[in-house]
Order: sequence, then structure tokens, then C-alpha cells
Amino acid sequence: MARKLTAFHRNLLLMAGVAALTGCGSVKDWDMRSAMGGAFSTSSAAEQATFNRPKPDNRGVISYPGYQVVVAKPGDTVASIANRLNLSPGSVARYNAIAVDTPLNAGAVIALPSRVAEPSPATGSATTGPLTPSNGAVDITQLATGAINRAQAGQGASGGDAAGASASIGTSALPSPPAAKPAETVAPALPQPMKSAPDTTATQPIKHKVKRGETAYSIARLYNVPVRALADWNGLGPNLSVHEGQVLLIPVVDPSRSIKAAGAVSAPGQQSPTPEPPSAATPLPTTSPPPASAPVAVPATANLGKDRTSASASKLLMPVSGMIIRPYDPAHNRKGIDISAAAGTAVQAAADGTVATVTSDTKGAQIVVIRHSGNLLTVYKFLTGITVTKGATVTRGQTIGRVAQGNPPQLYFAVFEGTDSVDPTKYIQ
Repeated sequence: MARKLTAFHRNLLLMAGVAALTGCGSVKDWDMRSAMGGAFSTSSAAEQATFNRPKPDNRGVISYPGYQVVVAKPGDTVASIANRLNLSPGSVARYNAIAVDTPLNAGAVIALPSRVAEPSPATGSATTGPLTPSNGAVDITQLATGAINRAQAGQGASGGDAAGASASIGTSALPSPPAAKPAETVAPALPQPMKSAPDTTATQPIKHKVKRGETAYSIARLYNVPVRALADWNGLGPNLSVHEGQVLLIPVVDPSRSIKAAGAVSAPGQQSPTPEPPSAATPLPTTSPPPASAPVAVPATANLGKDRTSASASKLLMPVSGMIIRPYDPAHNRKGIDISAAAGTAVQAAADGTVATVTSDTKGAQIVVIRHSGNLLTVYKFLTGITVTKGATVTRGQTIGRVAQGNPPQLYFAVFEGTDSVDPTKYIQ
């Protein structure tokens, strides 16, 4: 009798639980792993410390070298923002894929299709002009990334996208999610607090245009940033809703506090790396191997170099003839090489390709980026007398400009595979 009563009570509790869940209007997919004890979680591996979004001026404007955005105030609509900045409400609405009279969340980010007056003390800003990288120069990696994104994703973009990309170093939505990487595991920890960037210097964030089917969670996973930071940067509502065509700023990660900076971790399902045993420090005893029964004939090594042509010997042409005075050193943020050359020396395109952008950094140094086949980009800096324009087709060895005056005069040359910098000396003669 006691056993039947216990079973009856168990069934009664189960039915009551189901009824309670049904009464809520929807049955949730409860994650019971933590309740079962000893469950594995990778949630903390996705967390990376990020900077806070820079503060806007009195108009709500945040100005970067490549684009400008405005932060909505309580009660704002696209129309009120456009009127405040003397812009066309229709063009601002089309650029952000939102109706003119739609109420905006306080703190929501609206991208501007064209530049307005730069922030200044008159608008409540500490300084005049756009925010710049902390070293005062344009980030070459970001410049090349923007050229790739505009080339691959911007070909089918609307006119508003083209206007936003015209500032040369602005970035747009990634063409496709990056290749999946093995998940990383770390010890459970509380989310990292966000860190404020300086008021006058800040890394320009990636500008992502939401595609159909994307959510705030999928976008945060795509860029490996906390969804909370994505919501804070873009003023998303409590339901984290986004819409197709919406422009989002991707939070800038603080590299000194990222997961990778904390040390290597093992992927789920794999054991921790085995440390080298102490006995390995002691050399093995010297032994004499037994003599071979007969010598083994070794065929002569084929001379593959005699058949190598100039095309196979070097994928890229040296843009100028000179000595490399600063080598490639990514550990110290040198993502290219400096080649000594006299001022006025002709700078040649390293290979056939298309000019992705022609721009200059904040100090006035002129830059040309050329896109080649195989997802390869070359970057040329410290030029003068540039003879090519954005979108122009160039051939290997074609003069694209000349070395500018300098102390000493030099050419900065960088090579990117996709968005990753590589050692140019591996490609040039």
C-alpha cells in the first residue's frame, strides 16, 4: 500500500508540473544540465571584455574616420534625428531600413548616410573631429578588412551602403560567417566588466548590416562578443529584437582581457595537454646502433629549381627596389615591411588586380589597397602622385604612384590573406 501511495504522489506531482508549464502559455526548453550536477558549460568561453561605446556629443553624434552614427534620445524618431542634423528623413530611414516615424529606443544607434558637421566643443565634444585610433594612425588591418567586405558584400548593396563606404576605412557586414572553430573551454567565471575607451581615441568598430534570419544572439556569436555588449552598444530593447537592414556597431574587444590572452584551453571532449615528463630533461644513454647488413642506395634528389620559372618563383613583384629597413613583426603591430627608396621612385603594383580603395591616414600619408585573386590584398603607404583610382584595373608592374618625401623616404608594403596579415617577404622576389 505504501509503495502504491508513493507512485500515486509522484504521478500527481508530475501532472501538476505539466499543468503549470502549460498554463504559462508556452512550454519552455529548460536547460537541466546544471541541475543534474557536474554539467559542462561553454558559456564563459564566449565572453570577451569589451570597451564601452564612446560618448556622443550634444546632438547624439559619434564620429569615426569612416562613418558617423547618431545615438537616439528618449522620444526620438528618424524624422526628429534628421531634422536635428539637417538631413533628409527619407534618406536616413532608407539607410537604416526603418520607417520615418518609428519610435526609437533611447540609446539606439542610427547610421548616417552622409557626414554632418564634425563634433567640436560647440557641440559638447572634448575635441574637434572624429575619434581616431589610440596611436593616431589609421588601422591598416581594418582598412584591408573594409576593402574585402565592400568588395564582396557591397557589390549588391544599395546606394546608401555605397555612401557609407565612401570614407574608405568604414567597414560593413561580413560576407559570410567565419569558418567554425573548435569550441574552447575555460573555468566558469563571471562575465568580464566592460572598460571605457578614451574620449578622444577609439578603435573604429565594424559596421554590420543585419541580414534576414539573423538575431542578436547569432550576430554576437558571429563576432564572438557578449550579446549584452551588443545590446548596450546599439540600444536594443529588452527582447533584443533586430530587423533586416538594420545597421549595428560591433563592440570593440579589449585584447588585453580576451579569453585567448588568458592562455590556451582545451576543446570540449579533449584532455588537457600532457606536460613533458621530468625524465625527458635527462638525455638518453649513448648507444651504438648495430651495423647495417648492407648499405642502402639513396637516389639523387631531383633538382626542382632548374625548372622553376619567374612566375612560380614569386607570386608578387617587389613594389620598389630597395633594402627592407623594418621587417614584418605582428607581435609589435608591424603588419607590413618598410622598404627604403628614394623620393620619387615609381611604385609598381605587385600583381594583377583591382584597386579596392585610395585613401590617407590621419597624418596625411596616402594609401592604396589593391585586391588580387585568391582573396589576397596588398597595401602601399607613403605615396605621392597616385595614378590610379578606386575600382581601376591594374596589371603586374604598373606604376600606381611614387614614393613620397620622408625622413628617410620609404614605402610601407603589407600583404593580407583575407583579413589576416602575412609576411610579404614570403611572396616577393
